[in-house]
Amino acid sequence: MGVTLDLSRAASAAAPTRPNLSGLTRPQLAAALIEAGVVRPDKAKMRATQLWRWIHHYGLTDFGAMTDVAKETRAALAEAFTLSRPEVVERQVSRDGTRKWLIRMAPGIEVETVYIPDVGRSGALCVSSQVGCTLNCTFCHTGTQALVRNLTAAEIVAQVQVARDDLEEWPSPKEDRRLSNIVFMGMGEPLYNLPHVAAAIDIIADNEGIAISRRRITVSTSGVVPELIPLGDQTQAMLAISLHATNDELRDELVPLNRKYPLDQLMAGIRAYPGLSNARRVTFEYVMLKDVNDSPAEAKALLNLIKGIPAKINLIPFNPWPGSPYACSDWKTIEAFAAVLNRAGYASPIRTPRGRDILAACGQLKSESEKMRASERRRLAQATDALSPAEPLASEAKDAPAA
Repeated sequence: MGVTLDLSRAASAAAPTRPNLSGLTRPQLAAALIEAGVVRPDKAKMRATQLWRWIHHYGLTDFGAMTDVAKETRAALAEAFTLSRPEVVERQVSRDGTRKWLIRMAPGIEVETVYIPDVGRSGALCVSSQVGCTLNCTFCHTGTQALVRNLTAAEIVAQVQVARDDLEEWPSPKEDRRLSNIVFMGMGEPLYNLPHVAAAIDIIADNEGIAISRRRITVSTSGVVPELIPLGDQTQAMLAISLHATNDELRDELVPLNRKYPLDQLMAGIRAYPGLSNARRVTFEYVMLKDVNDSPAEAKALLNLIKGIPAKINLIPFNPWPGSPYACSDWKTIEAFAAVLNRAGYASPIRTPRGRDILAACGQLKSESEKMRASERRRLAQATDALSPAEPLASEAKDAPAA
């Protein structure tokens, strides 16, 4: 005899989840205060500005600490809303100072976020925009994980807040920032989640809060061509293109999205990107795969492909992961490839592999559900040590986007 449990009453009796104000844009924040009856409509804008500074400039998670807000208002805010951070499931620090956090946004919703020191003005945070990914790029570990869902703007901003908590960077410093750049190069394809990415950028770039300039926020895409112009119009962010090949046949294999938006369409979309200029160059990301895309002929083909586009090219040594079918190009090959680009006048920094020992390097991010054992990490670290150069390369650039 089967038994069916009716859980509808239990579900309806559960306490409602309080909205988290820390992920709302300014207009959303004012509207939420009015809807909850915490402030009158004529006071909402003023109160929202007040709360904004406490949340995004000072990093507060306790309404009770907002000393210039009336006590009764603080109590009403605490009853109606929350400012809580998501759970940090795991925090790892690499031998090179890279930090990685595994963050649980909700049950089964986990993402990885990486802080890379000494990138940009001082340090870059690589944030995720989706849980998993749909693109299945064959060289990318993250691409082997199925898409779970898009992250909300609040969940994207929370990654920045978690990092700044750990870096002890509240209130927002005007000088000597440890976190100066944001790169959307973590898990997922940002342009498949553009509304939430754009809202998150609005929050992160606001001058009265976290205050990271839009010129220091880079969004990397594998080439969702119809969303390129909307991205530029809505965010004014710097653009990076995950390229990796100079012809459709190879790119179809490495970046399957190319079958939908081939290179001629992608290049046309890039040339039309709002604000593109010598002062706002597009970054082409090019992972170096041994005997696949690393020949001098490929370097010359790359120059022909991007001719006339204000650009720089980040050359990314392939970061190995268990089961990958590729190997990293040797350093002489990478430097020879870079030399071809340099002679043509393009900046072509070779990105220093960072955080390989904790699987925090470009293309290595995955969620806790498929996390490797510590022993496997040590084995991988030992194997990849041999791939790293003995000394930093002269062609590396401090301002290269990194993840």
